[in-house]
Amino acid sequence: YTGEEHRMNAPERHKSYLLDDDEKRLEYERDQKIPNAGTFVINKEDHTIGNLVRMQLLRDSEVRFAGYQMPHPLEHRCLVKIQTTKAKPTPIDALKRCIDDLGSEFETLNNKFREEVARYRAEEAS
Repeated sequence: YTGEEHRMNAPERHKSYLLDDDEKRLEYERDQKIPNAGTFVINKEDHTIGNLVRMQLLRDSEVRFAGYQMPHPLEHRCLVKIQTTKAKPTPIDALKRCIDDLGSEFETLNNKFREEVARYRAEEAS
């Protein structure tokens, strides 16, 4: 008994987070019907990244629309749709700014967390 018998139809776990050889982490397709819009496909990601990116994009005054969807629970990809208010900045520019802003926020959060841990340890030691 290998334990695989009752997982015959389930996809292999690593398929949910490891890119295939021919797969890119991020792809972009410009929208042909809606001006200043496009869709990003973020492979091997889920609602966590989709919602985080969407919420950060909505803080940008130059973003008219930002939304995400997960096409299917067994497809490990997130579709992020962005429309900007003007031709410049493009949806690509908006996503770059979004990622930079999130990086700064995570860095601040990490620093505050480390400060609090150090403060807690100092209090416990005294």
